[in-house]
Amino acid sequence: MAHEQITVHARDGNCTTHVLTAKDGKGGPAILFYFDAGGIRPVVIDMAQRLADAGYVVFVPDLFYRHGAYGPLVPAEVLAGDVAAILGPLMASTGNAIAAEDTAPILSCADARSDVRGTKIGTIGFCMGGGMAIATAGTYPDRVAAAASFHGGGLASDAPDSPHLCASKLHAELYIAAAEADEFYPPAMADNFQSALHAAGVTYTHETYSAGHGWMKPDFPSYDEAAAERGWREMISFFDRLLKAR
Repeated sequence: MAHEQITVHARDGNCTTHVLTAKDGKGGPAILFYFDAGGIRPVVIDMAQRLADAGYVVFVPDLFYRHGAYGPLVPAEVLAGDVAAILGPLMASTGNAIAAEDTAPILSCADARSDVRGTKIGTIGFCMGGGMAIATAGTYPDRVAAAASFHGGGLASDAPDSPHLCASKLHAELYIAAAEADEFYPPAMADNFQSALHAAGVTYTHETYSAGHGWMKPDFPSYDEAAAERGWREMISFFDRLLKAR
């Protein structure tokens, strides 16, 4: 197991990026991991390590680098306070299109590493990061073979960088894991998102889990262990099929 912190020179400054690899040191395909609005904290690194231990080199960029120092945040404390005041400035410093642009130098770093296998990569995002994972797949269609979103919000909105708008650019297969009764991804939005994917001929799986928004994150009040373990099985199977079997 190795946990490195590298500095990536992104468009607007230095983006600290965590790189996780398995303890056997064999490396594997690269996966870009996009966090939720709580940013970098121990749970995010632990989750990235679990994915790395499945045979991947996982890159976790701190996309809040424009904001400056913060946290680490504790979701339960954030949710008990003024959420907009705490998370609003952080979220305003990035977005789907900006995150996709910030990914370019990270891809260059992945290409330079001897432990990264192949040129096709995966992307994964949680909550806010779900849209970023999809937007990155649409921005680099020749690189991203698999993109996954877990309890992602705003996947088909009126925003100019809404993920559904990049459907026609996608070459990746998608795995979309939605939460029940999710205010950030209501049924009408889910229908619109799937309609855009279908119209563009995108190969995808869309599943609704019997859990609340944020169920995959052990430090969220909504964490659901049984649903999370199902999510991990689906996630790793998805990436193994599309990245390791090529």
